[in-house]
Amino acid sequence: MELQNKRIIVTGCASGMGAATVRSYVNAGAQVVGMDIVDDAGRKVCADAAANGSGDVTYVSIDIADSDSVTEAFAQASEHLGGLDALAHPAAIHASSTPDDVTVAAWDHMFAVNVRGTMLTNQAAYELLKVSGGGAIINFGSMSAQRPEPTAAAYSAAKGAIHSWTRTASGAWGADGVRVNAVLPAIKTPMFQTAWDQSTEEQQTEKYWRNMQGIAMGQDYGDPDRDLGPVMVFLASDGSRFITGQLIPVDGGQGHVR
Repeated sequence: MELQNKRIIVTGCASGMGAATVRSYVNAGAQVVGMDIVDDAGRKVCADAAANGSGDVTYVSIDIADSDSVTEAFAQASEHLGGLDALAHPAAIHASSTPDDVTVAAWDHMFAVNVRGTMLTNQAAYELLKVSGGGAIINFGSMSAQRPEPTAAAYSAAKGAIHSWTRTASGAWGADGVRVNAVLPAIKTPMFQTAWDQSTEEQQTEKYWRNMQGIAMGQDYGDPDRDLGPVMVFLASDGSRFITGQLIPVDGGQGHVR
């Protein structure tokens, strides 16, 4: 669980699970580069984490769906850090759609950010991790890819692609000491809370029975810092050196991966 001086990139650092991951890594002594497309919020998260943790963090802007942006951002991060030991990749988007109404534009945008973004950031990290003698890539999947999601057709399909990519990349890159896993979180983020607050009472009831009632640990989503952060620290640490190709639910028992 020791991250002292580990060199780590965290995408999607401006809010939610990405921000919690930055805080957890800096608190564990890591040297971190936070990345996001929302620059002002990303810089603030990184500045606050640096002021309160034992490690250090700086901010680099990125558009994970754009190849040139990923190449440039990872080059900047590598130069700043002097190499790379881990990538945590929470950056993603979410949008509602049903199988009969999802548009080509919505489908392509979802896959550009969530799937292409995973491919591009993972590839960039792999090249740096090889030079370092190995390390960790932690992707973000979803239980939405493990069950029917009638109101999230494009999102669930994109997360399913990330699950498959994670298994494939782990098999290809293990010989270089690069382990690739994905967490499947059920975590209460600001985005989740906003969506909940904007839902009708009927919609909240449906969401509760679909998503929360089956969570054994209290019928509610977890806290980003308390419940997800320590798992992210473990998966970036040498303590997880023999774990790869796994889909790891961090969801209080909401779902099961076999």
